[in-house]
Amino acid sequence: MPELPEVETIARGVDERVRGERIVEVWFSGKREPFKTPSARQREGLTGRAFLSVQRAGKHIVCELGARGAAGNATEGRGTQAQWIVHLGMTGRLLATAAEAPVEPHTHARLSLASGRELRFVDPRRFGRLEFRDLAGSEQFEAPGADPLKIGPDAFAALFRGRRSPIKAALLNQSLLAGVGNIYADESLFHAGIRPRRAAGRLTRAELERLRRSLRRVLTQAIRLGGSSVSDYVDADGARGFFQLEHCVYLRAGEPCRRCQTPVRRILVAGRGTHFCPKCQR
Repeated sequence: MPELPEVETIARGVDERVRGERIVEVWFSGKREPFKTPSARQREGLTGRAFLSVQRAGKHIVCELGARGAAGNATEGRGTQAQWIVHLGMTGRLLATAAEAPVEPHTHARLSLASGRELRFVDPRRFGRLEFRDLAGSEQFEAPGADPLKIGPDAFAALFRGRRSPIKAALLNQSLLAGVGNIYADESLFHAGIRPRRAAGRLTRAELERLRRSLRRVLTQAIRLGGSSVSDYVDADGARGFFQLEHCVYLRAGEPCRRCQTPVRRILVAGRGTHFCPKCQR
């Protein structure tokens, strides 16, 4: 599943390509699974609106839309009037492409833009979700937890106070930190020198601050390298990321630790495959 760096990379790429563009026509597939909002309502709500911006909220991509007929920027018209919210699920992709480009199998949405380009949502396994919100009658979408790139030391430490769950499981809890998944939990715990099964509430304040800094550093570097392409992930242009080349423990079970040469171990934590170095992490 795409995590924070992958979603951030896609959101930035889509924003560069569709900001100010107007949606002139909308096509959806007949598969019902991707639609959190009924497809007919989404089609009606999207047509005629312009993209003001595209940004990430947790693991979601949020497209900010203006009023129908208003200019495609936030300084004209009445600002954001609606949102189109995309969750990529396990295999979802959001691609900005030429209208004449071949349509991939498992394409579930095609937004035709005034420039002749298209924004397409492709999802073979159909775990992704598409939602439309008219802000005249709905609240703006917000991620369920704190953003790990923005949270400060005190707030970060408070998230884990008194929690008995393993720190790896706590990092994956989207109501605490929105956007962190298996890859970046493993990598951040390695760089912080913390074993994934340790109880979150028993970590010292110094350890938690080390983890917060490691998490921010790993996520920032992953964004710079375009995310991790270990499965189906590609960016808004269909290009793969490069951060998988920097992984220290994730999917490296049995291989030597890049620091100490001890074989990396794989265990299960909260039902998720978890990778760590038994020597570097305590």
